[in-house]
Amino acid sequence: MQELKNRAAVRVVMPDPGNSRLTERVGGIDQTGAAVDLSVPVERALTLYLNAQEIVTMMTINDYPDYLALGYLLNQNMLKPDDVVTSVEYDEDLEVVVVRTERGTNYEQKLKKRTLTSGCAQGTAFGDLMEALEDIELPTAELRTSWLYAMTKTINTTPSLYLEAGAIHGCVLCVKGEPICYMEDVGRHNAVDKIAGWMFSHKIDAADKILYTTGRLTSEMTIKTVRMGIPILVSRSGFTAWGVALARQVGLTLVGRARGKRFAALSGTDRIVFDQDIATVEDEPSRSKRKGAGHDE
Repeated sequence: MQELKNRAAVRVVMPDPGNSRLTERVGGIDQTGAAVDLSVPVERALTLYLNAQEIVTMMTINDYPDYLALGYLLNQNMLKPDDVVTSVEYDEDLEVVVVRTERGTNYEQKLKKRTLTSGCAQGTAFGDLMEALEDIELPTAELRTSWLYAMTKTINTTPSLYLEAGAIHGCVLCVKGEPICYMEDVGRHNAVDKIAGWMFSHKIDAADKILYTTGRLTSEMTIKTVRMGIPILVSRSGFTAWGVALARQVGLTLVGRARGKRFAALSGTDRIVFDQDIATVEDEPSRSKRKGAGHDE
């Protein structure tokens, strides 16, 4: 196996729509019967092992298998924040990634209890979902509306696999409205796990961060954001009732329907600082609108 070593220096991570491995051209016809040739994302199976134990097989675009593996284990509470990871090994031919730790692990009982989540590509959570929220105290932070407007505009105009091929979700880690890690995948749960793995690998402090997702604000997204220690979660899409209830329980700032000059905050509103005149904010142009933009109109 080829060992995937931690990257030597932290750098801003952005989508690479020019990576030919992540998409392929597929021919067909449109509603008029005319020939079309579309770029579509490529899904690949990736089987994750923790030490000697098989954990799960995921469908992913597989651009950052090391970050995805680490983030998945962290968000499933199988890898602890203070664990020492001795290696992350990826074999492209076998479609396997193995995470090895100094601490011995055995999650046989936990693997028997699975909850199918609402994430696309059938995200699966192991064990008790509520255990992730026990003894959580999110850091004090603020969300300035000037950061929010700048952030959503930057993300919507950044070259990405979504704009190239669609059928994909994005999650973006931001500081004061500036993206520092932008991950995409066929499921938003994969995208956020990649960010968690990136943060763990580079020892990124979560206290002043904002997490943005193109997907719905579900219980799964709330739990993963809280587990990562991030105090603010933003989406261009809508909410689920349980996602809001859990956010309120732990004091997570939850902002949805963030498009152009519009947004709605249903939890943690005390963190929001209204520092920009809304009259100076442009509406979202139609060319920047993404899948689901009209669902909450």
